[in-house]
Amino acid sequence: MDQSDMDQAVQDFAITLLSSHTGAEVRGVDLRRPIDKATRAHLNRVFVDRSVLVIRDQNLSAPEFLQAMGLFGDTFPQHNPRFQVPQCPMVHYISNQDRFEDGTVYIPGEGYHTDHSNDAKPPKATALHAVKLPESGGDTQFINMAEAYAALPEKTKRRLDGLKARHVYQSKHSERKLMGLPEGKRKAIATSVIHPLVRTHPESRRKALYINPIRIEEIVGMQDKDALPLLDELLTHSTQLRFEYRHKWKSGDVVIWDNRCLMHKANGDYPVDQVRYLYRLMLKDVE
Repeated sequence: MDQSDMDQAVQDFAITLLSSHTGAEVRGVDLRRPIDKATRAHLNRVFVDRSVLVIRDQNLSAPEFLQAMGLFGDTFPQHNPRFQVPQCPMVHYISNQDRFEDGTVYIPGEGYHTDHSNDAKPPKATALHAVKLPESGGDTQFINMAEAYAALPEKTKRRLDGLKARHVYQSKHSERKLMGLPEGKRKAIATSVIHPLVRTHPESRRKALYINPIRIEEIVGMQDKDALPLLDELLTHSTQLRFEYRHKWKSGDVVIWDNRCLMHKANGDYPVDQVRYLYRLMLKDVE
């Protein structure tokens, strides 16, 4: 779908592409108001085509955010109840005001990853709504893993064919420390799950790399001395700037992205004394 097709498809709002391969900005939509079926279908089509949808100028309460994201699917339960918004537990928050038990600042979303890949059926999408932002910093970097896969040498594609990885809550190889889960939640989450290193998107049908440095414990049937260099090679390849869309947050942004074909990371390069607070929820996959 090119820009002219998008502009002609709707009259009430405008869509602008944000990079050559990833991201589309939506202006003129108020998510507090009812959205007709044609607009809903169009937004979902753009989401699949562009992987990141940025809906500007929203002012949503947590319940309004939950209702609005129903435009894109059913809500996926998040792992850690510690971050639930009290008046709307299906919505969580992301904040730079949380700390680990040792007092160090917790930066949610550090390091490249894809959300909840340790679930047997990971969420198709994550959505954030910017409630309060620092004056600068805090960009989110998105990596298009379909573009990255397409650019791999054919020899590497053949090597990856059929390989699978074991995902856990926190990999022994991960440099990022995650918040601990309460005992009841730990028992409810699978000890590990297995996903292919290359997955086919259920809607676009494009192949994409599916790696997660935070959660991959091993490549099944491969020794670490061989698996870790391969994963490092894929990470280095994927995180080239040519595959990236970097989102600079504005107050009121609602950003929804496709976990099935993206990695992302948040940047903690903002003053700790300035609050960064966003609502967060996830959506179930279609298959």
